[in-house]
Amino acid sequence: MTDSAPQQPDAGVIALAGKLFDAARAGDHALLAAYLDAGAPADLANDRGDTLVMLAAYHGHAESVRTLIAHGADPDRVNDRGQTPLAGAVFKGEPAVIDALLAGGADPQAGTPSALDTARMFGKEDLAARFESR
Repeated sequence: MTDSAPQQPDAGVIALAGKLFDAARAGDHALLAAYLDAGAPADLANDRGDTLVMLAAYHGHAESVRTLIAHGADPDRVNDRGQTPLAGAVFKGEPAVIDALLAGGADPQAGTPSALDTARMFGKEDLAARFESR
């Protein structure tokens, strides 16, 4: 019989992923770009499904969002709760991040709740009108 137990991730890979998640949270777009240029996956996600874009967006780092999208990250990828980076940016009140995500092709109607629904929920009528016109 062969052992069919799943392989455990390499400690170095786990450490690198942690470094990338920290860089996204901190807005270190230069570090993110260097690792993405070297082949790190732009859509890397943590155990809750939060991508690097989600973390950068939620923490208010528009330049990191632009860097990630330029390297192929999906601006509409939902996390395990169905949330998109754009809905997170609306919730947090991050206009520069909202602009970066929209410029990168984010869909205001993606996710649950969508960015449009989030804007309506929090009385951000200017954003709701902007999203409705897209």
